[in-house]
Amino acid sequence: MFLFCVISVSPAWFSASESHDSELQALNSELSQWTDSPDPKRPPHTYRDGSTIDWLYEENLERQRKNRLRSQRGAKGILLPTLDTMKMWFVIVATGIGVGVTGASLDVLVKWLGDLREGRCSYGFFYNQVACCSGLDPGEICTEWRTWSEWFSVHSILGQSLLQSFVYMALAVVFAGSAAILVQTYAPYAFHTGIPEIKAILGGYVLDAFLSPWTLLIKGVGLALSVASGLSLGKEGPLVHVACCMAYNLSGFFPQFRHNEAQKRKLLAAAAAAGVSVAFGSPLGGVLFGLEELETFANETEVIWRGFVTSVIAAVSLQYVDPFGTSKLVLFQVTSGSDTWRAFELVPWLFLGVIGGILGSLLIKLNVAAAVYRRNSIMHEWPVLEVIGVSAITAAISYLVVFLRVQSSELVANLFQECDASKGDYHGLCNPVAMWRNVFLLTLTATVKIGLTAWTFGMMVPAGIFLPTIAIGASLGRAVGLLTQGMYRAHPTSWIFSSCPPDPTVRCISPGFYAVIGASAMLGGVTRMTISLVVILFELTGALSHVLPIMISVMVSKWVGDAFGEGGIYTAWIAMRRYPWLPSVEYKDQGEVAAQVMRPVDELVVIENRKCTLKELDALLKAHEFHGFPVVQEGQLLGYAIRDRLRAFLSMLSTGAATEQSEQICSFLPIRSEDPGSADLSPVLEKAVLQLRKEVPQELVVNMFQKLSLRHVLFTQSGKLTGMMTKSDVVSFLNAHFPHAAALAVPPGQSPWP
Repeated sequence: MFLFCVISVSPAWFSASESHDSELQALNSELSQWTDSPDPKRPPHTYRDGSTIDWLYEENLERQRKNRLRSQRGAKGILLPTLDTMKMWFVIVATGIGVGVTGASLDVLVKWLGDLREGRCSYGFFYNQVACCSGLDPGEICTEWRTWSEWFSVHSILGQSLLQSFVYMALAVVFAGSAAILVQTYAPYAFHTGIPEIKAILGGYVLDAFLSPWTLLIKGVGLALSVASGLSLGKEGPLVHVACCMAYNLSGFFPQFRHNEAQKRKLLAAAAAAGVSVAFGSPLGGVLFGLEELETFANETEVIWRGFVTSVIAAVSLQYVDPFGTSKLVLFQVTSGSDTWRAFELVPWLFLGVIGGILGSLLIKLNVAAAVYRRNSIMHEWPVLEVIGVSAITAAISYLVVFLRVQSSELVANLFQECDASKGDYHGLCNPVAMWRNVFLLTLTATVKIGLTAWTFGMMVPAGIFLPTIAIGASLGRAVGLLTQGMYRAHPTSWIFSSCPPDPTVRCISPGFYAVIGASAMLGGVTRMTISLVVILFELTGALSHVLPIMISVMVSKWVGDAFGEGGIYTAWIAMRRYPWLPSVEYKDQGEVAAQVMRPVDELVVIENRKCTLKELDALLKAHEFHGFPVVQEGQLLGYAIRDRLRAFLSMLSTGAATEQSEQICSFLPIRSEDPGSADLSPVLEKAVLQLRKEVPQELVVNMFQKLSLRHVLFTQSGKLTGMMTKSDVVSFLNAHFPHAAALAVPPGQSPWP
């Protein structure tokens, strides 16, 4: 049935007095002028956290603003548009530089804190192991770096082991616990990776608290602490959140961004590209990440251009700071040991692609199950204790396995490297006699990391999943490479290895590149990225001749992963959080029509024209949180009233001289001269409302929401309202197949943690 405006509350600001037609007419005139000609200094739309923006309105607002600038006469008409463009490029350049410097600072801080768990430099407490031992020749023993047992002069083997393990675990708990306390106390939205939220925000979701200055500060500090603690997480994904926070806060100084949500999101899309650029030292990969993962990039060419500039500036800033002292963009940037590959290697590479797809899907399912269990258990009420407990368990397990003990970035860097006598042997990886031992340790490392990552990704600390996923894939890839190399050394004259040199001492198989293939396959299986992932790994390795094997492994892992469930881990978290984000995948119906999924008119809250007063309208807005209401007259659709505009009208009424007009009738049609006592609310109606018949295919409706950035569609029959569908309805409809949809949803404005 219809729900009309009824008297349910009596606002304190309403007063019973005579109506003054002149004041009401003046208010109506002000509202009409304010709505038709938006002023960027006083925007009609103020969005609440949890709502979605009106793309059509925001774009129209920007067009009118630019037209006003260009319409200025004389020098103003030339200088004002130029100054306006300079403001935009200032934010772009400042964001790029800021993200590059921040990323470099985090690299240095994480390396120092991580090394501090094992020892310290004898001549400077704030030197990490690389800086402390710089200037040594390859193979030379570093005496300046001292372990804690050496520093405290503990000579017994048992004492050394106990002291080293105690400091290792104690600092891990301190770092992780500090990060959790900072997040819980100051910035709850600083937890997790942030990429699902950024994708939702770029799609029109409003979550300003997610981009606040406190979130930026805690995200950076907490990220360094959580990564240095040794938890199975990385800092690459969260750098996208850091970059967007930086751009958001810089744009707040300029009204052109502060008062226009659409332009703000285009700026955030460019910043996200810079975050990926700094995370992987891959400026081109950052731009392609925006094209593949962030739909805002695909709509306008200027967004791609801004993202390209921001990405390049961020990469230049990172390399200028040179946090690793290697003149390279990332710690594990390597070059393949061989420029050629053999046809028989496609077999193990395809195997790695299949394994990456299977394990990637398994990791997603385990992570989703862990997140749902965490929400429904007592751990949800004690997130800091959970972080402390998991960090202690992780440190205890990691200390026992040599490949788990080191930081993930150092492990990946060494797994990607080829054996070289001048660089030393990393824990016996190049020892052919210890092949089976290395295969066992690498497989154990990957298995343990899958379990730890599945649980850790979702705790109340800043956490990325890129680096642990790469470490898992690299470990498995190196193990497969060692097995293939062992087979070649055992049977060098076999027909399978006929393309290799007959001398087994000559390098034919590069286990380091197998680690790259394994990393690409695993990362593809978890994130379901394709083009951007291939480019990122190409920029990391610099192996142009090996792009094809990387593409094959990513392709196979995505095919296999999609067979076990479509969508990567970010899509899963968006569905669990119930963000109003529509994937760009093409939807195909099976002959169903919109009537089967729309909300019928008897389930809608509608406003009946000329049958409610302003007081009753205020009561309706307080009783329901919908972002708008259909307006009808005897069943005929008149339009759609936006909640924000209705609230703005009542706010103007409550502060103006016309508060005595509370009993006036609401009219959403222009007021006639014979009925001057009504409040003219026609300006608050949305100017462009899409109307469809309920018999249209579901596929058409979904495509319209995806490509036109709609917030709602009304269904009519001969002018009469028959139903309605919102963006949230479409999102719920598309996520209906996901078993844990909305399992982690929280009301708008509420913290994701207690």
